[in-house]
Amino acid sequence: MDTETKQIIGDTLTNIKFSGISWSGNKGFYYSSYDKPEGSELSEYTDRHKLYYHELNTDQKLDKIVFGDQREKYRYVSGNVSEDNNFLFISASNLTDGNELYMIDLRKNSNRIQTISDDPSTDDYVVDNVDDTFYIFTNYNAPNKRLVKTTLNSLKRENWQDVIPESENVFSVSSGSGYFFARYLVDAFSQVYQYNYSGDLVRKVELPGIGTSSGFYGERDQEELYFSFSNYYTPGNLYSFNPTNGEYNIYWKPEIEFNSDLYTSKQVFYESKDGTKVPMIITHKKDIVLDGKNPTILYGYGGFNISRTPGFSVTNAVWMDLGGVYAVPNIRGGGEYGKEWHNSGTKLNKQNVFDDFIAAAEFLISSNYTSSDYLALRGGSNGGLLVGAVMTQRPELMKVALPAVGVLDMLRYHKFTSGAGWAFDYGTSEESEEMFNYLLGYSPVHNVKQFTEYPATMITTGDHDDRVVPAHSYKFAANLQDKHVGENPVLIRIEKDAGHGSGTPLAKVIDQYADIYGFTLFNMGIKKIK
Repeated sequence: MDTETKQIIGDTLTNIKFSGISWSGNKGFYYSSYDKPEGSELSEYTDRHKLYYHELNTDQKLDKIVFGDQREKYRYVSGNVSEDNNFLFISASNLTDGNELYMIDLRKNSNRIQTISDDPSTDDYVVDNVDDTFYIFTNYNAPNKRLVKTTLNSLKRENWQDVIPESENVFSVSSGSGYFFARYLVDAFSQVYQYNYSGDLVRKVELPGIGTSSGFYGERDQEELYFSFSNYYTPGNLYSFNPTNGEYNIYWKPEIEFNSDLYTSKQVFYESKDGTKVPMIITHKKDIVLDGKNPTILYGYGGFNISRTPGFSVTNAVWMDLGGVYAVPNIRGGGEYGKEWHNSGTKLNKQNVFDDFIAAAEFLISSNYTSSDYLALRGGSNGGLLVGAVMTQRPELMKVALPAVGVLDMLRYHKFTSGAGWAFDYGTSEESEEMFNYLLGYSPVHNVKQFTEYPATMITTGDHDDRVVPAHSYKFAANLQDKHVGENPVLIRIEKDAGHGSGTPLAKVIDQYADIYGFTLFNMGIKKIK
């Protein structure tokens, strides 16, 4: 596309799903897609993801299948070309946790696939290579992860050597300007350390404050790198970073009418039902009074090894500007404390996630930030499941429930699109009687009780959501509306021509949050904004 005229001027590829684009020189690129389903494109089961190569100025019908056409089926396949264009690294997996790792030497006139790791129980990917030396980021024998190196002629794991060893804090790593940057999570906050390729520490990067930093990646010959920094009340600035001396300056800052000086964040640690200490960050205006009457949104996720780190959001800023409190606990199921923290919120441990969220609500109430009459629970996707489970287990705990694009039918979620790939976190109703009964015990759709008063509820979904099909939300809404008693409204808001959330046009976002916040405040009895 010519971005000035909006005119399509080159190749157009269709039906690409769950894919990035990785260029091989300037002649073509790799991408991934599923076989076109025979039934509904929005709900049909998908389990054969394939990696394709597209050569520029050719028809998509001529694209070659590089990986995924074998007898083995994979739900998630991706390809990444090395910076020197010598190697294609292929990741293949059937679950959202763990992957197999393969490689093709592009210097040879062959598509021969070499195995780096065929163990799907670990996460492995290549961060960079220097000639035939590969630097691999892995959690093999390292729940909190480590960076290792090996060579083309000694790919087996027994030959892997530590470059940045595992530590007590989980981390991620990027490369740029001939250095590695390890971004550690310390109680959900970022700490960044710069290393050379021998694994020697160059420096700790002193960030602008306490919050979340991302970036620090680029090509090996770049003289300048970039990173971002934000937290719940600081809009995200971009910084230019000199890797030689560690100095940085603001490169770009957003133009936004929001005075960060009026707000504050506090991290607290509270006890969950089983005594586990869980951190939570609470953000609000500095001048609020702890009288139990502050409208509060408690937001959670708790799954898939995803860490909820502090970051700025305009929609959250609007809520806080209205006088609201915004609280985010780092509950189990996430990745904030490594693999053990994740696993303790999966399968037969999933109730831990709900207990952590309930305990967060109880802490906010006992500390007088809010009360049940002024508390709203919000979460999306797996977080929608979280809200659905908690509101059916403890309907009196909150005044408002806001489950978004939620996984709400736990007995059948794996029957649609790539839902079966979520089995590492959830288990499936078909794997055992014990697992069936456990899922049935908390599945929101199946735990709506007759003649029960539920909180004011607005379920949100998109009619074209092919990640979590909207049938989950439809069934949950129907069940609630059928069995709920009392004056609290139970509504479902269905966005037309919209999906799971990413890429939603700004106008639709504004409309959606106007409805959500209006619904929330109205049902809390708040008619005048502070």
